[in-house]
Amino acid sequence: MIWGIVPLYFGLLVNELTSDKASFRTSLQTGFSFLWAGAQWLWPYFKLHKDGDPQLQLGAMLPINLLVTFLVLVAGVVALISGLRKKFPQHLRFIGHTRFANYFMITIFPIQAHYLAWTWERLLVIVLFAVPIWLLLHFGLMPLRNR
Repeated sequence: MIWGIVPLYFGLLVNELTSDKASFRTSLQTGFSFLWAGAQWLWPYFKLHKDGDPQLQLGAMLPINLLVTFLVLVAGVVALISGLRKKFPQHLRFIGHTRFANYFMITIFPIQAHYLAWTWERLLVIVLFAVPIWLLLHFGLMPLRNR
């Protein structure tokens, strides 16, 4: 789990010191963070066959884990391509706000990595506390960003 979460924390700290505006550079950061987390969540489901070829076994994944992983991977690809092309798809400029994306990934990482199970209570806690904590980080670190 350390290989999955440490890059997300590092990305969050680096992003807190950069501009909060969506840009193509931040879109690349978002894409990398999303793809890294999605790959980390899929890794335990790759099994080696007798011939040595890896095979993905999604039957063991809970549907909610599979859906969240798929959405994160798709968002990562869209963000990465947007950053490389230097053009956001219509109505998807928000994909360049990497600060919130990293915080979101850190919040759900233990659940997606099966350290904790998805429950309604955990979903409620994420909804109730994720936004206030993100706002606290956003406004609390503004003096450092404006240097």
